[in-house]
Amino acid sequence: MSAAERREQLLDVTKQVVSEQGFHDVSIEAIARRAGITRPVVYAHFDDLEALLGAMLEREATRALAQLATILPTELPSEGDRAGALVAALRGYLETIRADPETWRLVLMPPEGAPRVLRDTVERGRDAVVVTLAQVVGPGVAPDRPSPDPALTARLLSAISDELARLMLTDPEEYPIERLVAHADWLLRQLVS
Repeated sequence: MSAAERREQLLDVTKQVVSEQGFHDVSIEAIARRAGITRPVVYAHFDDLEALLGAMLEREATRALAQLATILPTELPSEGDRAGALVAALRGYLETIRADPETWRLVLMPPEGAPRVLRDTVERGRDAVVVTLAQVVGPGVAPDRPSPDPALTARLLSAISDELARLMLTDPEEYPIERLVAHADWLLRQLVS
């Protein structure tokens, strides 16, 4: 296995251990054991546990933001169904989360004992999403009704989307994507009618 492949393996194993057991039970020994290697091999790639966790969190944050970049609209249609475009973005968001639930649980539901770097990384990512979303919704979801406060509108839409995602992650049978998207569509259309 190449050094790059080993590093990715260690980050994957770390993500699995954190997802299953939380941050309290993560140790270099636990990572090495799960990866089927010795501790010195882990230390050859990461100086210490903090560096390993930081690298895993940075990788997952980068992945999450890259996934969001592909689904967040950069603008709403000038004519037609603006609400529908936002609902389509929500569907894409939920489908992305369903495809990679471990990463998104870290982002949306950090386990107890999560290091400060996770909260800071998530907050930076959320701020970046809100900036983009504010540009999208600033002109208004309803024609001729611009948002009086695009940043606040974006934060509220982001909070609703994140709550729907958490519901899906915690109880996918009770809260399947179709139910969540249908209700978000109804709610958005109530707001713009």
